[in-house]
Amino acid sequence: MKINNILFVSPLNQEIQDLIENYALEKEFRYLTEDELRDEDLVWADAFVSFKTRSSYDYSKVTWVHSLGAGVDNFLLQKNWNENVILTRTICSFGERISEYCLSYILKDLQFHNQFLYHQSDKHWKPITPKMLKEAKVMIYGTGEIGQQIAQVLSFFGAEVYGVSLSGKQKQFFKEVLTVDAHFSLLNEMNYMINTLPLTENTEHLFNEDIFKHLSSIGFINVGRGESISESDLLQALELGQIRFAVLDVFRDEPLPQDNVLWKHPNVVITPHISAVTTSEEAVECFVETLENLEKDKPLRNIVDVKKGF
Repeated sequence: MKINNILFVSPLNQEIQDLIENYALEKEFRYLTEDELRDEDLVWADAFVSFKTRSSYDYSKVTWVHSLGAGVDNFLLQKNWNENVILTRTICSFGERISEYCLSYILKDLQFHNQFLYHQSDKHWKPITPKMLKEAKVMIYGTGEIGQQIAQVLSFFGAEVYGVSLSGKQKQFFKEVLTVDAHFSLLNEMNYMINTLPLTENTEHLFNEDIFKHLSSIGFINVGRGESISESDLLQALELGQIRFAVLDVFRDEPLPQDNVLWKHPNVVITPHISAVTTSEEAVECFVETLENLEKDKPLRNIVDVKKGF
């Protein structure tokens, strides 16, 4: 496959352009904002590269679409995709970053950081024996590259890690992988739940009362997509003690509106979608690698199955 004309639509265009120039690629590039993008640009382009766009474009005009992020729901969800157009996504250090993010909040809980800070404020000397990861059971939703990396890190410290996936196919670092329909019986044994799932029609509002009612004082971490959670059911689960605390990095509306009650909930930690930041350097490196593999007809490790949505 030959790619000649490449269109970038990103707020990081200047950084990306500077980095692209270091590769001396013999291609034609256009770097546009969404407001500058016109239909004739898509007609001109062989490749469209972006992170997240506000509008729905006719991607059938190009040969290849590449997402600068790991998620592709912005391109696929509730849209018709021309299967002649190749869709790829960015794969870089997401697994490492998200693993460390999740590990930090689990250790914070096991080591009683909040309690000791509270006691310190009162100058109260009250020893509490920290718990250990080898005592914990963790359920990870999504057993792809990111889910496997988290499972590897947690299992290294002795945690008992289970996975949930569409297929239920067994994967390394998981004690067992179950399907969504078959995992309910284990939920009341879990100490922590982590969502890494992409947003598809099957995962939208997956985390609702039907799952939460099986939980008992669990720690819940969402690094997948905000739309996967029913916020009203999450709040109810927090009130009922089914969820002891929630760490939320992704939301349906971002930035999270200031009137959202999650901001002030005492058992919720909010982070501004930083668990897996794509640096410009990593994004360009993955893009160039994918471009070279496409043109040499090599296998693409980051190609998206547009029917599955990931």
